[in-house]
Amino acid sequence: MRHGKKINHLGRTASHRNAMLSNMASSLITHKRINTTVAKAKALQRYIEPLITKSKTDDTNNRRVVFKYLQDKEAVAELFREVAPKIADRPGGYTRIIKTGFRQGDSADMAMIELVDFNELYTSAKPEKKTRRSRRGTSKKEETPVAEVETKDEVVEEVKAEETATEETVEEPKAETPETPEASAEEGTEEKKD
Repeated sequence: MRHGKKINHLGRTASHRNAMLSNMASSLITHKRINTTVAKAKALQRYIEPLITKSKTDDTNNRRVVFKYLQDKEAVAELFREVAPKIADRPGGYTRIIKTGFRQGDSADMAMIELVDFNELYTSAKPEKKTRRSRRGTSKKEETPVAEVETKDEVVEEVKAEETATEETVEEPKAETPETPEASAEEGTEEKKD
């Protein structure tokens, strides 16, 4: 039974494991995505998520705490400058593990771990289309409101005149019998007789 065994030791000593996770975390921050085994990816996920949460508030103490774990000045700077603003509104779950199959040599279960907000395929935010607007015709726009007011009055008068004309010309339709080929043939014979 594995009671109380939260940490996967990954077959390494504590110093080797900490150095490996620190290097993997720095690589993940700089490259935004790395390939590794599933066990290492899960261990890295537990290692880096609290550091990303600390990067949300940019102050000296949080930078020192994160630097203690990463030991890489460039990675810390990139975490606080680029990664933190993108994940500012996310309440957690900053990384994603995608299984990629098995390694050729030893058939180890492989995975890709990536930062969620830096994958353009899965993000739902689509770039907005920019519309081009012409600067030509600005002087015409100043004149058009005056012309529109005049035309509106004219249009209203024309519409009223048309309504009165249509009311006067409305006639009741005559009731006609539908023409069938037989009826038209009978009418043709009647015309010949006359």
